[in-house]
Amino acid sequence: MGRIDKGENCSVSGCGSEAERSISADKVKAAGLKIGGNDNTKRAYLCKEHYKEYKKKSKKDKLLDKWRHGM
Repeated sequence: MGRIDKGENCSVSGCGSEAERSISADKVKAAGLKIGGNDNTKRAYLCKEHYKEYKKKSKKDKLLDKWRHGM
C-alpha cells in the first residue's frame, strides 16, 4: 500500500485535496507548479486538477523529447 492509498494530500502550495498521482518533484517544478514544503523531496503528489494542469504544461516538453529520441 502506497502513500496515495494511505491518504496523502496534494503537494501543490495552497491545495488540500487528496492526491491521485505521484510524479518526480523535478518534473513538476519544471512544468511550473509550486510545490509547498521541503525542497529536498523527491516525489510530488498531485490531485486530479493539478495533474491535469501538469499534463498541459509538460505536453510540449514530452513532444520535444520524443522527437529528440527519434520517436
